Amino acid sequence: MRAAVVTRFGEPEVFEVQELPDPRPGPGQVAIDVTHAAVGLVDVYIRQGLYKERAGLPQPPYVPGLEVAGTIRELGEGVTDFRVGESVVTLSGTGAVGGYASVEVADARVTVSLEGTGVDPALAVAALPNAATAYLALTEIAHLKPGERVLVHGALGGLASAFPGVARTLGASVVVGTSRRSSLAAARASALPYDEIIASEDLALATQRFDVVVDPVGGQLRTDSLQVMNRQGRMLLVGNASGDWQHSVPTNALWGGNLALLGFSIGFYLPNHLDKARPAAEAGLHAISQGLVDIRTETLPLADAAEAHRRLETGAVGRRILLTP
Repeated sequence: MRAAVVTRFGEPEVFEVQELPDPRPGPGQVAIDVTHAAVGLVDVYIRQGLYKERAGLPQPPYVPGLEVAGTIRELGEGVTDFRVGESVVTLSGTGAVGGYASVEVADARVTVSLEGTGVDPALAVAALPNAATAYLALTEIAHLKPGERVLVHGALGGLASAFPGVARTLGASVVVGTSRRSSLAAARASALPYDEIIASEDLALATQRFDVVVDPVGGQLRTDSLQVMNRQGRMLLVGNASGDWQHSVPTNALWGGNLALLGFSIGFYLPNHLDKARPAAEAGLHAISQGLVDIRTETLPLADAAEAHRRLETGAVGRRILLTP
């Protein structure tokens, strides 16, 4: 198979396209002929070495990539709910490697059929993992209740953009997004089901209050969000796109406001909750098929994996990047 390999931790230039042996599925696994591989910020962080001391994450040389779309190539022992040639998409659940390649082996429990859904494979791999993440974060962690109000930072971001549609299916009464003032016009022109999008720089001036805040941005915006949370409000920490790794939140504000900050990463959650993967994927596919998850994509060849990572690092991308082998 052809694969983009991270040869060492470091800058995007560490990528090297190599020919490797085709992987074979073990028990409970499927091999997939990859048509599209999603590129995410977590791929960037792992490649940079930010998590190099964390157990269970790869060490160079390795093939990154959490989620792929493609067709079943081979079934491992015990797998009976798929057939060779079936169109599928995967969630990130049992590792952080393998997707940037022409063939990937995935756990069948985090693999979902696209047959009969009407969802295009490119859209599926771009949107479904984030939609499933949003569903799990809102239901299993934040425990969103019908009628509650939701605030989503970085409104058009790859992960953030899945939250308004999923929140709608769960009964949220109001969903508001934030965006940098420089991107506000584009955010307000999107088809995502927000009631309103406000400038993140003006958040401290907002008069609305929210029960659940979704924060994939971090930094000062995280602290500013405490001022617009209802009592018993929950903030989902789902990323750190600001790159501010030193920022800290004043914990006395949590105590005084009966507030909760809840971290969620699907890559660390699903390995211990694989029974949640299919229900989350089905809920995500429902939101996508209803047109509630509107995400733009850009496709690059596998050889441009380094360029894809550069764009994510600089923020020079307004859509989900996919790699094609």
